[in-house]
Amino acid sequence: MIRIGNGYDLHRLVEGRKLILGGIEIDHCLGLLGHSDADVLTHSIMDALLGALSLGDIGHYFPPSDPQWAGADSMKLLTQVYQLVLDQGWQVVNMDNVIVAERPKLKPYLPAMVDSLARGMAIAPNQISIKATTNEKLGPVGRQEAICAYSVVLLESR
Repeated sequence: MIRIGNGYDLHRLVEGRKLILGGIEIDHCLGLLGHSDADVLTHSIMDALLGALSLGDIGHYFPPSDPQWAGADSMKLLTQVYQLVLDQGWQVVNMDNVIVAERPKLKPYLPAMVDSLARGMAIAPNQISIKATTNEKLGPVGRQEAICAYSVVLLESR
């Protein structure tokens, strides 16, 4: 059996925060605002994993109203979500992700993001694709007010 899930996340860019994507700190003058570290890529992947198995979304497991998740490392949250997937008898076949950001240029960071996610989920790097694109200066992402990510995951039963 197989299951597909998709995820999406968007966070506002602000001064005074680190920019973390896929568990990697990116050199940039702005960071993403959120209750946790606001890693949109990792959040999108978590929602895709949970969605594939009809387990809700990350807000159900890590509500922003709960102070214990303030400043949380999203890679640790991803590890917990993937353990739920494994506990249900499923595993990742592959995932495809797109990060949408005008700036900074993300291409140099993509291999490190793949490695970080692969380590966090104990899967092979060749099971993870990450692409980066811009929004052609349109909308909040195009105005450099936010960054978003889209994810699709394919799971198979173990």
